[in-house]
Amino acid sequence: MSFVNTLKKNEKLKQFIHRLLIPKNQAKPRLWVKLFVNPFFHKRGKNSVVCRWTRMDVLPFNKFVLGNNSTIEDFSTINNGVGDVIIGNNTRIGLSNVVIGPVMIGDNVMFAQNILLSGLNHGFENPDIAPALQKISTAQITVENDVWIGGNVSVTAGVTIGKHSVIGAGSVITKSVPPYSVAVGNPARVIKKYNFESRQWEKVQ
Repeated sequence: MSFVNTLKKNEKLKQFIHRLLIPKNQAKPRLWVKLFVNPFFHKRGKNSVVCRWTRMDVLPFNKFVLGNNSTIEDFSTINNGVGDVIIGNNTRIGLSNVVIGPVMIGDNVMFAQNILLSGLNHGFENPDIAPALQKISTAQITVENDVWIGGNVSVTAGVTIGKHSVIGAGSVITKSVPPYSVAVGNPARVIKKYNFESRQWEKVQ
């Protein structure tokens, strides 16, 4: 049995290792993890940039990948505590974005400001227990290549945003968006799709 499997089955050992990696009641890793452990587990591509004031709540037990020529702007938060965060090439994560895994972002993607992607949910079904103490669930968010997301957008767990789609500012994405679509609103709906025969963006009736 591997060490990882042993760790998963032993709750006390799991809590002990967790406490070594992360201070109590916090999400960010301890400094020694950031400096001496994460660089061996996480991948940053050529010419990638993580700006100075970005909060990197990334840990070695899940993946973090930042592709070539990609940038994470200041005041953003990246968290892979409950799932991998993988960002492709030539992608820009804008100012004050929050990305909580599991999230996969493709190549040539543009994120504006104040965008939230969270693949994490807390249970709430038992009214006798606070949601913060109930079991969590995760579902991967996928943002395919060439997507443009406007400011102040929220993307919920389990959603896929298809290739070359555009998400209007202020939208809340609760369902997957097909490729080559424009979606707006709360909850967001598709208002345009690209017609490859007419070579035009056409309104959806």
